Amino acid sequence: MIPAAFDYVRAKSVAEALKAVGKDSKFIAGGHSLLPLLKLRLAQPGRLIDIGHLSQLKGIKAAGSGLRIGAGTTYRELLESKLLRDRYPLIAEVTERIGDLQVRNVGTIGGGLAHADPAADMPPVMLVLDATFVLQSKGGKRSVPARKFFRGPFATVLKPNELLTEIRLPALPRGAGTAYVSFDQAASGYALVGAAAVVALAKAKLSRAELAFTGLADTPFLATLPRLVGTARDGAGDMITQVAGAAVAGVEPNEDIHASAEYRIHLAQLAARRALAGALARAT
Repeated sequence: MIPAAFDYVRAKSVAEALKAVGKDSKFIAGGHSLLPLLKLRLAQPGRLIDIGHLSQLKGIKAAGSGLRIGAGTTYRELLESKLLRDRYPLIAEVTERIGDLQVRNVGTIGGGLAHADPAADMPPVMLVLDATFVLQSKGGKRSVPARKFFRGPFATVLKPNELLTEIRLPALPRGAGTAYVSFDQAASGYALVGAAAVVALAKAKLSRAELAFTGLADTPFLATLPRLVGTARDGAGDMITQVAGAAVAGVEPNEDIHASAEYRIHLAQLAARRALAGALARAT
């Protein structure tokens, strides 16, 4: 199909992009999420503001022992960053499975997060890493924890006049292990269910254990795992099995032509067990 007519603005700076925002505007970077919606006329903005080339939105920089990632940084640039791979191997692990070569070359981390597809791989990673997102408008900037950013399917706390400009990552505990496990829909590659995990140890006991899901519900979410913290490493295996079941208790799972609710719950428990066990095995 052919998209409806729209105005096009190629912004020369973030300030110019924000100034160009009107009543019915959309930002476009890589375009892999937005362009299909335009072609199907599921989105019909009056103006597209192109920000994909802005150097202000790119880059991966150390921030103490943490990291700052420009929202316009492509998946390819993430994969090529030794700094990111050394400090946050979970992001590299997940990025390698996003889309195909063309998507990774042009698609941006900020665009994917702002799109908030409920089956996307990166949102649960941001949740377990306790990331913070910087949102900017003409009136200034504000910081929003990733854990408060996602509001529903394709819905976030971003206001129509705001742009996601930066992702800030706090340092992981020394020796923390991370892992991501997903079961994908074969044709699209999107996750039927995915689970991201972070596990840290202190004196042979779990001092941190975090787990987040994607694909299971209408929005990615962080599970509660209080019983794991304080567990001895040698006895954590049995506890992980119990916790994986409890992590999805009370969740209203998605159901569609690809998977029933019951099947998604089964996959979620399996993904949770494997992700937690994998993160534990990598923790030192």
